[in-house]
Amino acid sequence: MSGHSKFANIKHKKEKNDAAKGKVFTIIGREIAVAVKEGGPDPANNFKLASVIAKAKAANMPNDTIERGIKKAAGDSNAANYEYITYEGYGPGGIAIIVDTLTDNKNRTAADVRAAFSKGGGNIGTPGCVSFMFDKKGQIVIDREECEMASDDLMMEALDAGAEDFREEEDSFEIITDPDSFEDVRMALEKAGIPMAEAEITQIPQTWGSLKDEKDRASLQKILDLLDDSDDVQNVYHNWDEEE
Repeated sequence: MSGHSKFANIKHKKEKNDAAKGKVFTIIGREIAVAVKEGGPDPANNFKLASVIAKAKAANMPNDTIERGIKKAAGDSNAANYEYITYEGYGPGGIAIIVDTLTDNKNRTAADVRAAFSKGGGNIGTPGCVSFMFDKKGQIVIDREECEMASDDLMMEALDAGAEDFREEEDSFEIITDPDSFEDVRMALEKAGIPMAEAEITQIPQTWGSLKDEKDRASLQKILDLLDDSDDVQNVYHNWDEEE
């Protein structure tokens, strides 16, 4: 595989500009609030919170912002009740799409997601209709330019910590883990002083789909863009091979 990795493209990125970056911080802030509410403010005893903090740091969220979010969530008993809802469906050409949302209004979120699929010529399916085509994995992406460690040493560091796979790409290193081993690997890399551009649990396609028709490509991109526009959408995963 040459150029940018497919794995770096499976989650349609929201970090397109500074304004979008602020939106990402808002989304992560919601995740912090939910994690604290479910498991408490101590990341040492709250795996979900530790994972969200790792995601926040990879997105360059300031530490004081993270800490304020945790303290606010721990002391705010009247905070909105958010819940996770996952939608599954198909885009043009049968491309599989998974949409993770975090919402305090299920009707609003459902309407947004359905509208995105409809306007792009796709359709929402039943739960489980495409998730079996993906593997849930921990994913850590390291920018080559920011990593001073030799690739062989980095690989051994990751594998010794429990990683399943190590991939070298043109501009990055990618480490894949079992979800249960993700936090151990992430912590080992953090202790070794290795900067991480991404660190989160993700969905990796087992197979990839292609779109030869330019209209289908444009329609699928419309679905992804509309989903990005929804404040309730956390993550979008798909199996479209954008490098075909």
